[in-house]
Amino acid sequence: MIKPLTAAITCVLLASAYPASAQTQGADESQSTSEQEATNLDNVVVTGVRTPKAVDKIPGAITLVSKEEIKNTLLITEDATAVLARTVPGYAESSQAMSNSGETLRGRVALRLFDGVPQGSPLRDGSRNATFTDMGIVDRVEVINGPSASEGIGAAGGIINYLSTTPTKEGNEFRFISRYSTQFKDDSEGWKLGLNFLRKVDNYDMVVGVSRVERGMAYDGDGRRLGMNTSGSVNDSTSENIFLKGGVNFGETGEKRLQASYSHFKIEGNGDYIQVDGCRFDPVDCPNPVPNTSEKGHIFGSKAEFNDFEQINVIYTDGDFLEGTFSANAYWADQAMRYPPENGEDRQDPLIPPNGPDGTIWDQSEINSDKKGLRLAWARPMLFNVEGLELRTGVDWVRDKADQRLALTDRLWVPPMEYTSIAPYMQLSYDIGAFTISGGIRHEDGELEVNDYTTTWFRDRRFVNGGTLKYTENLTNLGAIWRIGGGWSAFAAYGEGFGLPNVGIPLRNISCPNDPSDTKPDGCPGDPAVSVADIFDLQPVIVENNEIGVNWVGDRASFGASYYVSESDYGTSFAIDPATNDYVLFRAPTRIKGFEMSGDWTFTEQWKINGVYSRIRGKTAFWSEDPAGRFGAGGLNKPMGALDVNPDKIALTLRYKPIPQAEFVLGSTTLLSRDLSGSDVRDYDGATFDYEESTDGYTLFDLTASYTLPRRGRISLGIENLTDKQYILSWSQVPGFRNYWAGRGRMTSLTYEVTF
Repeated sequence: MIKPLTAAITCVLLASAYPASAQTQGADESQSTSEQEATNLDNVVVTGVRTPKAVDKIPGAITLVSKEEIKNTLLITEDATAVLARTVPGYAESSQAMSNSGETLRGRVALRLFDGVPQGSPLRDGSRNATFTDMGIVDRVEVINGPSASEGIGAAGGIINYLSTTPTKEGNEFRFISRYSTQFKDDSEGWKLGLNFLRKVDNYDMVVGVSRVERGMAYDGDGRRLGMNTSGSVNDSTSENIFLKGGVNFGETGEKRLQASYSHFKIEGNGDYIQVDGCRFDPVDCPNPVPNTSEKGHIFGSKAEFNDFEQINVIYTDGDFLEGTFSANAYWADQAMRYPPENGEDRQDPLIPPNGPDGTIWDQSEINSDKKGLRLAWARPMLFNVEGLELRTGVDWVRDKADQRLALTDRLWVPPMEYTSIAPYMQLSYDIGAFTISGGIRHEDGELEVNDYTTTWFRDRRFVNGGTLKYTENLTNLGAIWRIGGGWSAFAAYGEGFGLPNVGIPLRNISCPNDPSDTKPDGCPGDPAVSVADIFDLQPVIVENNEIGVNWVGDRASFGASYYVSESDYGTSFAIDPATNDYVLFRAPTRIKGFEMSGDWTFTEQWKINGVYSRIRGKTAFWSEDPAGRFGAGGLNKPMGALDVNPDKIALTLRYKPIPQAEFVLGSTTLLSRDLSGSDVRDYDGATFDYEESTDGYTLFDLTASYTLPRRGRISLGIENLTDKQYILSWSQVPGFRNYWAGRGRMTSLTYEVTF
């Protein structure tokens, strides 16, 4: 077996051995072309509108994450969401795990897409929908901040669309990348090998991408091994990715295009370590707190955790269809997720013999989902021959299936579910001089089917009658932009988002006493005969967002700021179940208010600085509406904590390019300390409630240094957590089931990449 360090060095040497003639002047010309296209793309967005549209004609806050920002982040870490945490104001800190628990956008869950295909299931969100491809195949990321129904269900916080690379120059192009990472511990080595092949000849183009990443164990700033995340760790794991895409342009002027792509990504734990729980501060039980750590070992009979995502995506566009642009997008996606073994109370069953050496049952959760969809869209400019009047209309169809099992004991945990939706929509926009006014409506007509099932022993072995639930909603949006002049513009927007409440959680958590007069807050009736139709928490999540903002673009600088209020009469937030100490979904009214800014300044040809700032505050109720009608939901008096709303964030990036061949980038990310508190009294029974939460802030620095070798590619040094700071992740500072994790300490990476 080749050691990772040996393999990485060997590949660097082999790639460097290509003759100088492999990179010609044509490569330099290609770079200029690519930079020009990137500049043009900076002003265009396709997410939410299906066909390209100028950013300054779309009301709302939009963040475009460029290819260069992605590449620079990859020099520091392979974490798929790290670039979002550094560049998107309202995006929370990266979890540094296989799971994206706590990674919200503006305090709510975002809809993640890969080339327009949803990467999660609204039926059972396992918080694994952010790690689905090698980021080396991604050219840019479009982020629609705030609730949106434009791409379907699940966008309560907004939309994050990862767009794959596309050939831009004639001929063949190879991109080879190798990376070696270490924290200078015996088991901390990691490496990556990747190759992208791009071909464009006349009207045909294709992309082939393959990569493999081996990650070693990670250590915190104190030199202590990090704990293995209970929802899946990227430490001690292997990931492989294959991506294929081909397209052809045809028609009299090449106005038609047919494109098909295939993607298969899998990240899997190696199973060489087990978690050792730390302890939070307690004056008696833990006067000297320590975070979770890991030791070598394997839990008896367990299987490796993994994310396994596969999809096929076919897109047809016609730029001259009934005097407009028509597009048809058909896709299929299959997702399988396995989680690490646990022996919590909800895994136990007296009828099943213990499989663990400690006399308890260890089991592993598996979520499987597959979806297929068809999206039809048509955009017509100059509607009714009116200059500036544009119509965008279409219809989306999707069928999503999901279930969840306890794999080692072959038990059903969440029954098979199927959601079918058909959603027609229409959007009008009108450019009147310096103004753009837009408005639209989307009609969601969905149906949820759930099979009969029986809950686990921990949930009283309840037989639940399946059934069909209807979800019908009209979702509207309205906005306006005023291009004031001098580079300034202002916007105001109202939009609605629609989602399902992570259906699997309320289905699996049914637990009711036999006394019909007793009713639990989860909405489950006390009568032993339980039906899916009786589960109160299956109501949809409707979010309304009001926002105002300003933008300015100058010759060497730009600036944007927005203020928003996001409300839901029956929203979702995370809480800790006192019985299991695990996360549960809490349904109650929510209101989130936020202010964010972003800007950049190129003050010389060599120096440039970027910055983002975000402040978010959320409130919910201490209790939800009583299904029996005895009392309503509480007032908005409970602060939403770090599990939902991240602390204030400041991120800065300073770039220095002393010569054309060299670049240095220094980045910093600061999460500020925060203290939250709230209380309430319920009139119905005099019950008192209170909540307090304090999180300590921290600042991390990252550094990259790159040098382009003459005709032989680029070599880069990346250092994550430059000062080797010891810190606890913000969302992990809130008590929960085995969730006391520190963040990564200093990580050093050496990258070599060459294009020929």
